[in-house]
Amino acid sequence: MPTPNPAFVPPATQTSRPDLGGTFGMAASTHWIATATAQSVLERGGNAFDAATAGAFVLHVVEPHLNGPGGDLTAVFATATNPTPIVLVGQGPAPEGATPEHYRSEGLDLVPGSGALAATVPGAVDAWLLLLRDHGTWELADVLAPAIGYARDGHPVAPAVVRTITAVRGLFEEHWPTSATQWLPGGAVPVPGDLVRNEALASVFDRLVAAGDGAGGRAAQIDAARSEWAEGFVAEAIDRFVREPHRHSSGTDHAGVVRASDLAAFRASYEPATTAEFRGYTIAKTGPWGQGPALLQTLRLLEPLDDALLDPSTELGAHTIAEAQKLALADREAFYGDGDVPLDVLLSDAYTDGRRALIGDRASAELRPGTISGVEYALPPIRETYGTGAGAGLGEPTVQVTRSADRATANPVVPVAPVVPVEDRGEPFVAPDGETRGDTCHIDVVDRWGNIVSATPSGGWLQSSPTIPELGFCLGTRLQMTWLEEGTASTLRPGQRPRTTLTPTLVLRDGEPVAALGSPGGDQQDQWQLLFLLRWIVGGYSPQQAIDAPALHTTSFPGSFWPRTWEPAGLVVEDRLGDDVIAGLEARGHVVTRAGDWALGRLCCVTRNPSTGVLGAAANSRGAQGYAAGR
Repeated sequence: MPTPNPAFVPPATQTSRPDLGGTFGMAASTHWIATATAQSVLERGGNAFDAATAGAFVLHVVEPHLNGPGGDLTAVFATATNPTPIVLVGQGPAPEGATPEHYRSEGLDLVPGSGALAATVPGAVDAWLLLLRDHGTWELADVLAPAIGYARDGHPVAPAVVRTITAVRGLFEEHWPTSATQWLPGGAVPVPGDLVRNEALASVFDRLVAAGDGAGGRAAQIDAARSEWAEGFVAEAIDRFVREPHRHSSGTDHAGVVRASDLAAFRASYEPATTAEFRGYTIAKTGPWGQGPALLQTLRLLEPLDDALLDPSTELGAHTIAEAQKLALADREAFYGDGDVPLDVLLSDAYTDGRRALIGDRASAELRPGTISGVEYALPPIRETYGTGAGAGLGEPTVQVTRSADRATANPVVPVAPVVPVEDRGEPFVAPDGETRGDTCHIDVVDRWGNIVSATPSGGWLQSSPTIPELGFCLGTRLQMTWLEEGTASTLRPGQRPRTTLTPTLVLRDGEPVAALGSPGGDQQDQWQLLFLLRWIVGGYSPQQAIDAPALHTTSFPGSFWPRTWEPAGLVVEDRLGDDVIAGLEARGHVVTRAGDWALGRLCCVTRNPSTGVLGAAANSRGAQGYAAGR
């Protein structure tokens, strides 16, 4: 076990789950069935990539409110023969017909948060198949068998799925009849523990396997499945279905613009990871088309500070961390996107030193991106509220916190009666009109040979758009992370990736991978991962202690999800942080929302010690769904 740092509040001696240890293999994910599936693949001789792919397709089935085949994916991995971290890019681009002019012609000033107009080209399935082809060992039929079985024969539905279906039942019955057919069997919401089935989805997976019959060799069979997905029946069904107008989060009906030709033009790919050093460790993330480098910027801001300033469990530490995150996230808004991003400057010593000087004793209520010589940027509209009463199936699910009227009146930073509910972007919640933000799923796997992968699949959740009946799934909504205004770093551009919130992490020491981790949570994913890294690397917490410890995050930046609002100086905390710490943060000017004792953060991780061969895993107990397994 690590040695706790005396500069930090001591970690809890009793954890909610054990820190797993072994030498054979470890898996951790946001659903116990996916974890068990991945571990079962390891037990039968598969490697980490076989296991992660099998577990991920099961996640499509058992967490349909958090991800689906119509969604997207990013992953960071390293192989036993090459420890260099690589990014798997399963983030599809905007369709060719997705132009700002088209959306404005539809009477919209934001990309909707639900409905097919918000869909990128689906990227998750092709990405998993690419990873399996290049780095796995199993046949496609064997990898997909667990997902096919759970879809066709049924699996006990989790309470969170039932809550989501219950929340959007009216939306399905009134506007999305194909979703009602799939998710309201017999016209009723399933009860937790009921077996739910998705025969259409099982048939899709069967047809992908069948596409490779006779293709000649494992790689050719997987490529045949990829072609069938992108150029065959899946693409054709999507093209036909989205042409029919349907209800969007705007409260109006629109047809989608994604076409079969868009799917045919996309293939998943690999990219070098973006890295930064922190206290002797290398942190590997996606490029700035994702939010990952914002975590690297935050770590660089915090690295030279005294250890006592890096403890999230103290008033001073929580304040310092939140202020550093605000600076990095302001830069995210100004500079990050699928284009030419001055990342070398953003991570440089000189730039970081200048930005660090802005961290003061009081909470900032300003959006303060930096200045880079020769680089111009335009900020999008910065709103605290958005004037529409409509919403349907939005975003990545998160909890919404209703503040009392007297508190809202007393604090002018908090809107008194916003049309769009005030929300904390934390744990899963879906409003009756379908509005959801800020969550997804995650899976990590490490094997005895040293292969390791961290992956965050998302999008295409059951409430994001109407179910395509022939396919049993719906499309994602990642385009809501783009702007229709010209000149911003993340303006909607056909053929380019939206700036995604999906942000898995790989950690290396002395050039060798030692941990894979990640979390659901939309804009909060890297904020919660930062707390883990600080407590694990600096605080000397064990992985499970770091996951269990009280969490917090700032909302003082424009959200990535419709309706793209922010709360100046907003800070959301778990009550376990303590009354004295919370009162101290409020005295510093933070607008604090208490989220409950166990409400924020859904991390999981796997670890490895290259010198001893010992592997580890840990998972979040919040929500009673995530699980780790291994031996």
